[in-house]
Amino acid sequence: MRVLVVGFDTATPAVSVALHDGDKIVASAWTVDARRHGELLAPMLADVLADAAVTRADLTGIAVGVGPGPYTGLRVGLVTARVLGAVLGIPVHGVCTLDIIAAQARAAQGREFLVATDARRKEVYWARYDASGGRVEGPAVGPAAEISNGQHLPVAGDGGSIYADAFGEIVQPAYPDARALCEIVVRRLQQDQGPELLAPDPLYLRRPDAREPGAPKQVTPR
Repeated sequence: MRVLVVGFDTATPAVSVALHDGDKIVASAWTVDARRHGELLAPMLADVLADAAVTRADLTGIAVGVGPGPYTGLRVGLVTARVLGAVLGIPVHGVCTLDIIAAQARAAQGREFLVATDARRKEVYWARYDASGGRVEGPAVGPAAEISNGQHLPVAGDGGSIYADAFGEIVQPAYPDARALCEIVVRRLQQDQGPELLAPDPLYLRRPDAREPGAPKQVTPR
């Protein structure tokens, strides 16, 4: 059975897209621009498909990072994934963005480590992983300094460099790569191994800053 999975993550300042043919990555694109997720994702998707000489109709699945991450950027990737999946009639597989970074954290393998990304408000989104890369705690959000034993553990993700005093060794990567996302999804589908696949729903962990306006207050006549 032919496999052609496109994956993308917009839960951090990075926008990353990749295409996997079931055996290997065949095309990818990556950039960092925290304010232009909505402008960048569609052209990057088009470029990746063109580089591999395929069309959207050739796709058999979609992989998307579900966060945690800031509301605006995260929404761009998830809405795009859902719309593509619905239009093409193909499955959409979500993966925790922290798990994507953990899968890339080669320097931390063989020992317990953390992944922490910037959550703003002087907090991080974080999770703890065992020596084999399996998630054992989190995802959670809170001040970096309050993570148990954080100062003694290596950390991947941009939260490590932002709050360096709260962690041990800082290891790469700072951001998720869609190539790792696609590898996770294809491996899970083919071998039933690796991080859990999730529904393409946003993993916010806290309420977004923007809220729906409430009903107008009624003024009692004097």
